[in-house]
Amino acid sequence: MLSTEPGLDLHLMTRDGQKLDRISDTYRVQSRTSDLDALIATGIRAAFVHVSTDQHHEIVVRRLRAGVDVFVDKPLSYDLAESRYMVELARGLSRSLMVGFNRRYAPSYVEALAHPRDLVILQKDRRDGMGDVRTSVLDDFIHLVDTLRMLAPHGAHDIDVQGKTENGKLHHVVLRLAETGFTGLAVMNRSSGSAGEILQTAGAGHRREVVNLGDVIEHDRAPKLLRGSDWEPVGRRRGIEGACRHFLQSVRDGTTLDAEDALTTHEWCEDIITRLTTP
Repeated sequence: MLSTEPGLDLHLMTRDGQKLDRISDTYRVQSRTSDLDALIATGIRAAFVHVSTDQHHEIVVRRLRAGVDVFVDKPLSYDLAESRYMVELARGLSRSLMVGFNRRYAPSYVEALAHPRDLVILQKDRRDGMGDVRTSVLDDFIHLVDTLRMLAPHGAHDIDVQGKTENGKLHHVVLRLAETGFTGLAVMNRSSGSAGEILQTAGAGHRREVVNLGDVIEHDRAPKLLRGSDWEPVGRRRGIEGACRHFLQSVRDGTTLDAEDALTTHEWCEDIITRLTTP
């Protein structure tokens, strides 16, 4: 998407030389380097950070201190203290820090905000995807936590967490979020026989389902399937394009993006991890 965005002067940096040449050649990126300091020295205004989570802290901090606005994949870090530090550093330096919660920009999920939502159920299944509790929650369940927060009434805070762990591996987890007149459930099953994601919203005699962030089923007396366009790019359907464009527009406008709300999602995830791992 970035290679087709007008007005961008792209620079690519990765320490993997073969990957650097392959991606640069594929997308015709002329400026390429394997050195972070060399990249910063080019005078870049903004950076997209797509590296393993354990490298986020070092790379994000160095770019923020160099006066660069940063878009980074979720999670910020597996360590909550590091996540807080990055958010506070960006704020102190008046630099933008945006976390890539793409579902907040997925058209079918954004449209859900305009529908009654007395009940929200968001379920994600994984096939043979059991992993340790911390990385499973922060790499995967964090998306559901953030989306449920987006769809819940402002200030909803009555939280309950249930789940199954075995030998340090997460089988499933359920987050219940409640407020007067509202109940939301985020469910992740990592030992199912299938893989997929379904969002259901209901209220005022209306029910709506979104399947895999694409097809929408409206339930007004009789179900009606509203299929997504087969020609719609996956990145647009999943909100990746929307998130990137939001970040780029903030850079163009000189608007500073604060990651405080994203940090709240990380804090909720830390609480979920504690509840799942405390006997």
